[in-house]
Amino acid sequence: MHLQRICVFTGSNPGVRPEYAQAARELGTALATRKIGLVYGGASVGLMGILADSALAAGGEVIGVIPQGLFRREIAHENLTQLHEVKSMHERKALMADLSDGFIALPGGFGTFDELFEITTWAQIGLHSKPIGLLNVADYFDPLLGLVMHASREGFIPAYNMHLLLRSDNTVHLLELLATYIPPGQPLTWTDAPPER
Repeated sequence: MHLQRICVFTGSNPGVRPEYAQAARELGTALATRKIGLVYGGASVGLMGILADSALAAGGEVIGVIPQGLFRREIAHENLTQLHEVKSMHERKALMADLSDGFIALPGGFGTFDELFEITTWAQIGLHSKPIGLLNVADYFDPLLGLVMHASREGFIPAYNMHLLLRSDNTVHLLELLATYIPPGQPLTWTDAPPER
């Protein structure tokens, strides 16, 4: 799969562990050196800012998408390749998805979880077949993955949709997983009958 641009969901705070900032730097640099454009939420602060700055420093394309009204709160990055200002969070997520060939979640909070689960839901119902990855820095996503497994065991997420979340604690390995991802020929949703046992 050719990945021209990857959308990264991550926090507008840096988190408490230095590993989070280091992972954001590594991912930004890795994308730029592989000539993969970065699409992200447009902020200059937190992991978002670190990610964008590292990609820009390595000569990469960086496209930000930010809603009107968040300029003061998130502090829009002023040195991006492109900055799109949209009217709502819904428009933000839709444009980020349209601009991207794949998605990666770094550590973040409610906004990151919202973006991750919405884009995963879109894949589940067949709205796109792009790869989605978790960069599991310092086991950050382990509790979330535990919840997903619990939801699957309890019958709310079909086992055949568990493949939708690729994961690795290594930046290079995760990018390889996204690049070699083969989407299912026919999307399976929660409304389909489960495969024969």
